[in-house]
Amino acid sequence: MSANLLLQYGFFFTVLFLLAWPLGLYMARIYRGDLPAFVAWLRPLENFCYRLAGVRHGDDMGWRRYAGAVLAFSLLGVLAVYALQRLQLWLPFNPQAMANTTPDLAFNTAVSFVTNTNWQAYGGETTMSYLTQMLGLAVQNFLSAATGMAVVVALMRGFQRKEAGGIGNFWIDLVRSTLYVLLPLSLILALALVGQGVVQSVAPYASVPLTQAVDYEQPKVGADGQPVLDAAGKPVLEAATAREQTLALGPAASQIAIKHLGTNGGGFFNANSSHPYENPTPVSNLLQMLAIVLIPAALCFTFGRWVGDLRQGLAILAAMTAILVALLAVEVWAEQAGNPLFERLGLATQGSELMAGGNMEGKEARFGISATSLFVTVTTAVSCGAVNAMHDSLTPLGGLVPMWLMQLGEVVFGGVGSGLYGMLVFAIVGVFVAGLMIGRTPEYLGKKIEAYEMKMAAVAILATPLAVLLGTSLSVMVEAGTAGIFNPGAHGFSEVLYAFSSAANNNGSAFAGLGANTPYYNTALGLAMLFGRFTIIAAVLAIAGSLAAKKRIPPSAGTLPTHTPLFVVLLIGTVIVVGALTFLPSLALGPVVEHLQMVGVR
Repeated sequence: MSANLLLQYGFFFTVLFLLAWPLGLYMARIYRGDLPAFVAWLRPLENFCYRLAGVRHGDDMGWRRYAGAVLAFSLLGVLAVYALQRLQLWLPFNPQAMANTTPDLAFNTAVSFVTNTNWQAYGGETTMSYLTQMLGLAVQNFLSAATGMAVVVALMRGFQRKEAGGIGNFWIDLVRSTLYVLLPLSLILALALVGQGVVQSVAPYASVPLTQAVDYEQPKVGADGQPVLDAAGKPVLEAATAREQTLALGPAASQIAIKHLGTNGGGFFNANSSHPYENPTPVSNLLQMLAIVLIPAALCFTFGRWVGDLRQGLAILAAMTAILVALLAVEVWAEQAGNPLFERLGLATQGSELMAGGNMEGKEARFGISATSLFVTVTTAVSCGAVNAMHDSLTPLGGLVPMWLMQLGEVVFGGVGSGLYGMLVFAIVGVFVAGLMIGRTPEYLGKKIEAYEMKMAAVAILATPLAVLLGTSLSVMVEAGTAGIFNPGAHGFSEVLYAFSSAANNNGSAFAGLGANTPYYNTALGLAMLFGRFTIIAAVLAIAGSLAAKKRIPPSAGTLPTHTPLFVVLLIGTVIVVGALTFLPSLALGPVVEHLQMVGVR
């Protein structure tokens, strides 16, 4: 690695932790209802929301009722986003007269945004009206993120409380997450992005004349709107001339801000954060990467403050950071090494003052390999899924890194809320294993870890592998699944495996070579998103309820310290071993085989 690259990465992580520390402590106060003076003026608005919804401050929910509220709220969100897409042609703020989406695409998109996945089987600027983007997709970016934050707060209460029957109130946690955290941060980031050139407008798309007309051929269309075919069944081509270009506009900056801060990832434009209107400069690229990781990192400090020992949160943060940095190094190495097939063709692949070198396919020249590799690693470590390059163009090992980060369960920082509660589930498993090794009853933060917690932890850990592996295996066996695979061999398998890894783990990024906008994939991936999101939430809330009802045990000489470097290593080992044992066979069939095929041509 060059000194310039190390300087960039060092600056990124330094700024990240400097911002995450105060934000985490701020959120610890917010969720207790202890509002700092600079946001206390919002208290009447918060109380108005409760009165409007009929919520009482003292209404403490048990875990089943809390989970029921999460599911009911999410179902309403799915129905609302589905209806907007199916009716958008007749609704306002549709200057381009976007047609209503198909039922299967509307289902997939509604589920995707409500589950914080933001998988997009469509091009935003060619499919969705401004109203659908603003009222449907952007609103769910806030609410799905706030839902994940509410769940992790409920789990924190489980560790904090003793002999309690409740874990908090979902509606209060939801409102505080949105009003005091997501909205202010999104406003600040949106203004900063507008300053960098990200568009924010409700005007119709702009048409601009080309400096030179372009002649091309296109398929001839008959009166029925279908391509005209010749005797051989091939499309008949006709000459055409382009004299102007249409520039897509829209209220992008407001949606881009929350798509990153809420670890949602769905782009306003089809090219996502590689589009110059969505991510125009290296500064906007840095801001977007910081926004992706900021809240997940800050929640580690919130956790430490809530359980009364900041070192507990720092241990979790250290484990996440160590895994991220290690896989980032692999990603940079794989992309900088490039493709040996280019060397065989006599093409220069070494970096110099005049060229980046390595594998620049699918990357933006304004970002280069270093910033792109960091974005690739961050967006898949966190369950964001925004992209500033085409992941399908990564080298085989460069594609394996983001795929495996998702398959680890999105616990390396992970989504807002979901990353921390996923890592805490692994911490429970690690403590349980360590307790068995030394012959003592496992305990974590003063709470005994018993059979019920381990059963729920097993459900949470195995849910996404089940959805990923079953979905992938079915898709490569049935005709409806193989019809969408445009690249044969190992890479085609990798595209399907990546799609289900992304959907079940609520990431949303893709190997874009897969034809996923079909009834089969829209339905199968939608079901994977639902199963991966809500099975884990139910299990985590069950753990929270069980822990809240337990007595607190004072530490003794035999208690495993969970704030030491030894515990960090144990936690990392637990995450890596589970991920490796579960997905190594499938990875061997995809990116590993593809890498061996690539290097075999030397």
